[in-house]
Amino acid sequence: MNLVLAIVLMVVCLLAGFFLGTWFSQRQTKKLLMDNPPLNEDAVRLMMGSMGRKPSEVQVQQVLRQIRAAAKQADTKKK
Repeated sequence: MNLVLAIVLMVVCLLAGFFLGTWFSQRQTKKLLMDNPPLNEDAVRLMMGSMGRKPSEVQVQQVLRQIRAAAKQADTKKK
């Protein structure tokens, strides 16, 4: 009886650790991507420049704000 209980407890602890670790790593990854998006100011300038435009700083900041707002809205929509 004690052996069966010990094995069950080990399996439960293993599963709980796996799910908590997965949840924590997803949360950290989402936070990291929200704080440091993969699309930065230089990439936006390059993208606008490739379309034949000379972007002003205001336009670049506006595009970055729109991207961050869209990402935040998508994140809250999933919850």
